[in-house]
Amino acid sequence: MQTIRIAAVSMNSELGKREETLRRMEQFCQQAAAERAELVVFPELVVHGHCTPNTWEVAERVPEGESIDALCGMARKSGIILCAGMSEKENDIVYNTQVLIGPAGYIGKQRKLHMSRDESFFYKGGREIRVFDLGKCKVGIVICYDNQFPEIARIVALRGADVILMPHAAREGRWDDTAESQAAARRKVFDYFSSSYRMRARENACFCVYVDQAGRAGYVDSLPREHFNQPHHPGGAMIIGPSGDILKHTQLEQIRDEMIVADLDASLMVTARSHPNYTLRTRRPELFGELVREQVRE
Repeated sequence: MQTIRIAAVSMNSELGKREETLRRMEQFCQQAAAERAELVVFPELVVHGHCTPNTWEVAERVPEGESIDALCGMARKSGIILCAGMSEKENDIVYNTQVLIGPAGYIGKQRKLHMSRDESFFYKGGREIRVFDLGKCKVGIVICYDNQFPEIARIVALRGADVILMPHAAREGRWDDTAESQAAARRKVFDYFSSSYRMRARENACFCVYVDQAGRAGYVDSLPREHFNQPHHPGGAMIIGPSGDILKHTQLEQIRDEMIVADLDASLMVTARSHPNYTLRTRRPELFGELVREQVRE
């Protein structure tokens, strides 16, 4: 790994407003480039929205779709690699997909593997765990609920990932328009994810980059307005070092669009992986067969 400068964007994706979302994404790409970032990470399903009722209609082919063309234009114009979530359609089946796009064009994709809550009504789970070589580093993409399965992060680390990208559209918590309520929601989601993702970074000696959608994306008419499956996301972003230290995070007072930028210092990786208790070197996989046995009994 070489040191790489990364931007993490927490932003809203209002249902049915793809063009507006793409314009704001382009603005963030330009801002990230102005701050000398080389890679910018956007949330899960940011392009088309999270569990929008017309997901099947708006989903696009990858990499042939119109939104991929727009993302390629952003990457080319800003000279930056970007990672963004969208609804992908292949053979009339829809996947929750995160794509990687560089200045030279499309790089690859990761499909979400496990669906959360009502997501199974809209998306089918993928079947591959991939690692992408970006030149300065190798990245794995673990999408939202998939991060609750530590085996996935471990596999991408074993396959050579230096950085684990963690895009989210997490619906953890509700808030009203008061400052106190927003701050409580932000702190709750920060505590919830930082507690586990700091360990995910440390146990694999990888950098971890978490980004969440931020704000109320709208209301789904088939659900009560206060239902926990409404696409309302407290937001936030954090960048975690390979020893589990939070290198940078967004503010904890307001739910709004924002971006953080930090250098992923390669020397931190050397220090973490030189430790005598570096777990990927000392682990004994011959003892772990239980992990791949079917646990469900009829």
